[in-house]
Amino acid sequence: MRMHFSPDELAVLRGVVLLAELTDAEFRQAIRAGRILRKADGAYFFMEEDVATCAYVVVSGKVKLTQTTIDGQQVIFGYLNPGREFGIISLLDQGAYPVSAQAVGDSMALCWEHTVLNQLMHAQPRIAYNAMHIMARQIKEFQSQVRDLSTQRVEQRIARAVLRLARQSGRKTDSGILIDLPLTRQDLAEMTGTTLYSVSRVLTDWEKRGLVQSKRQQVLILVPHSLVAIAEDLPPTKINSIPDGSFL
Repeated sequence: MRMHFSPDELAVLRGVVLLAELTDAEFRQAIRAGRILRKADGAYFFMEEDVATCAYVVVSGKVKLTQTTIDGQQVIFGYLNPGREFGIISLLDQGAYPVSAQAVGDSMALCWEHTVLNQLMHAQPRIAYNAMHIMARQIKEFQSQVRDLSTQRVEQRIARAVLRLARQSGRKTDSGILIDLPLTRQDLAEMTGTTLYSVSRVLTDWEKRGLVQSKRQQVLILVPHSLVAIAEDLPPTKINSIPDGSFL
């Protein structure tokens, strides 16, 4: 089946790390080797512990990555925007997905079966090189989140999670930076390994201080520098020394 992508979707695919530095012919070959998968809001691309058979790239919409702990608590690892890869572990034989991948809004991904992607890597070694970089990046992101959960106080963890979401899905508005996701306080609790009560307490305090506005499933960052200071545990005197744009 021939695939048709809009100019915006092709631009997204051109920016994908997995397909970086391919020639036009190699890029077209790689795209044709994949298949399109569409999911409605809330549907899963795959579940944690499913056999890893495909690697994916988000083309439109967003994807939420979650994991369930041994005591049944859900932990949110993050949200992926168009252009981000997931399920790359399928490159390994007999692997299983360590997380679940769920559509946020109607979403579309381009996916490659394990055998197809391995054939592509043999034909185009640059893809294998790119895949190693993606895996290294994902390991660093995972280590950073584990470190945050184990060493940071609750307010720091929440500030770092909010800033991470702003980098991933932030949209500048006249009032500040809007996290363009249907984000609940329970979601933030699951991202930071804390309780709904603690998240509500911290957000309420930030609202009183004029740092954020928290509405139903929305967070608007009013003073990003102050959140960076909280996230990095900086004294108030250091806030003005934070470089512009460091939070995005």
